[in-house]
Amino acid sequence: MGPWWGAPNDARDRATVMVPRLLNERLDEFGIDYTILYPSQGLFTYTIEDDELRRVACRAFNTYAADLMSGYEDRMTPVAAIPMNTPQEAIEELEHAVNNLGFKAVVLGSSVRRAIPCVQREFPEAAGLFARMELFAMDSDYDYDPVWAKCLELKVTPTSHGSVLGRGNDDSISNYVYNHIGLMGMGHLKLCKALFMGGVTRRFPDLKFAFLEGGVSWACGLYADLIGHWEKRNSKAIHQYDPSRLDRKAIIQLLKEYGDEKTRDKIGELFQSFERAAPRPEVLDDFAACGIEKAEDIRDLFVSSFYFGCEADDPMNAMAYNQRANPFGARLRTVFGSDIGHWDVPVMNRVVEEAYELVEQGAITDADFRDFTFTNPASLHIGMNPDFFKGTRVEGAVDKLLQEERNGG
Repeated sequence: MGPWWGAPNDARDRATVMVPRLLNERLDEFGIDYTILYPSQGLFTYTIEDDELRRVACRAFNTYAADLMSGYEDRMTPVAAIPMNTPQEAIEELEHAVNNLGFKAVVLGSSVRRAIPCVQREFPEAAGLFARMELFAMDSDYDYDPVWAKCLELKVTPTSHGSVLGRGNDDSISNYVYNHIGLMGMGHLKLCKALFMGGVTRRFPDLKFAFLEGGVSWACGLYADLIGHWEKRNSKAIHQYDPSRLDRKAIIQLLKEYGDEKTRDKIGELFQSFERAAPRPEVLDDFAACGIEKAEDIRDLFVSSFYFGCEADDPMNAMAYNQRANPFGARLRTVFGSDIGHWDVPVMNRVVEEAYELVEQGAITDADFRDFTFTNPASLHIGMNPDFFKGTRVEGAVDKLLQEERNGG
């Protein structure tokens, strides 16, 4: 029945005719053929700390969203909100959303506040003031691999729409713009690093992840940093920094021979500091979970697994396509996001036009623009579910894209 609960039959019938027509007119005016609708207020459902209330709120929101969007499947699809406090509750809501409510797109809680055991034990009255952020793939209280496996089974792409606003000790208490700039990217950076370093893209090579509304500049930096760190700290190179290889006697001798008086007076303390070296880690290779054998492996496990939601007016979108700057000539996979309904979109029917300005400025090509607005968003979802766009306005174009990929085009 859609959103017209309680309306008289004649009013409901008129709405059934008028709303789809108006919807089609507006989306045509915007230049958008098909849209995946991510919520704003609905995202707060999975941040509720009370366990029972959080799960009830997510279930209620998902039921509402599925009913609200019913009848408009050819132009849009809603997104289910999935709580991630435990793998069990995530899996239960995934199954309900997909199997019972018919969702084909989901957004997962991107972070969970976890209590710090020693603070909880020794200072229980202050435990609520201190927390660490759950990373889902590293240093976690739970094994989240069953969640990623369930996403593959249900053919839904895990997407993240999280931020770190209000969760850091460097937030401004008075300036919204200060807090808003970079907040999505910073939140995504932590999760993306954990998924990669925790080996999720190695264990689930067919799984696609998307990080929404944070742009791509942070991802370009992360991709390059991963390669740079691996080259200097991989399982072989790390031995260059082994403290046991340090010739302490030679250093002491050099300090005695060439040091000034103040330095020579402190040689004894310096020698003691050598003896207080940090204990040797059990696992020397920080990249062990992702099984990196050569730098190109990072490219293969990063570029094919991660997609980055970008707003139309962000000039940094061009960084994704800068193959001269990105290691190994990589093209990161940006996904167009309209952000319609937020303060940064004062004119809704100019969003696509704003995205195309990068082509007009020579920052990206027409082919890049097509990837941004069509190829990447389509491949993100058909990579998990080939039937994602069946029955939609873009079905023919997506089928053609699939055929091109099968033919190596």
